[in-house]
Amino acid sequence: MAQINPSILSADFARLADEAEAVRGSDWLHVDVMDNHFVPNLTLGVPVVESLSRATDIPLDLHLMIEDPDRWAPQYVEAGAGSVTFHVEAAAAPVRLAREIRAKGARASMALKPGTPIEPYEDLLPELDMVLIMTVEPGFGGQAFLDIMLPKIRRTRELIAKHDLQLWLQVDGGVAASTIERCAEAGADVFVAGSAVYGAEDPSEAVRKLREQADKATADAWWACGH
Repeated sequence: MAQINPSILSADFARLADEAEAVRGSDWLHVDVMDNHFVPNLTLGVPVVESLSRATDIPLDLHLMIEDPDRWAPQYVEAGAGSVTFHVEAAAAPVRLAREIRAKGARASMALKPGTPIEPYEDLLPELDMVLIMTVEPGFGGQAFLDIMLPKIRRTRELIAKHDLQLWLQVDGGVAASTIERCAEAGADVFVAGSAVYGAEDPSEAVRKLREQADKATADAWWACGH
């Protein structure tokens, strides 16, 4: 079944506990951490994640768009994250980092910017629980989906199948009713949706509809046959 992870980047930061409650029924709550160095934006840090983890029982899916994730990622696990994604472009020792995240009890995930190919990191895949393919340039919410990322999603799914791994494949950026089916058909099974959820009149219903769309597209997808 497809997983829908609403992004609180599109929520009201003054009402985060209420905004988490508004998407009850979501699989995870996606939390973007930006440092104004790796990406040109600044969001929130460890104390806010700690508070949010106490305010909701929806597990937190942390996406670290920061420099030096080797130093900071373990602290986000300790703050309550159930999954921590680091950017391979920023990690000094991605295998060691993934193992440390797992050892602390969270799922380890690697993210790739649109211009970063997946193939050089094929050997790292067994060390991970999820791969995140960015379908926009990281740093800002509300950007238009990049169709040119669909072949990369497909290639990543092919590598996962090649090594017979139980890896989740997440997409983040411009995911909405108009794009989610193409992502699912290409091989994604975890979907980050920001404005498509929090911009809806009923965010929880928006989550349900997106999941329904993704599940329908997955049912006949090339990669899901016998999955």
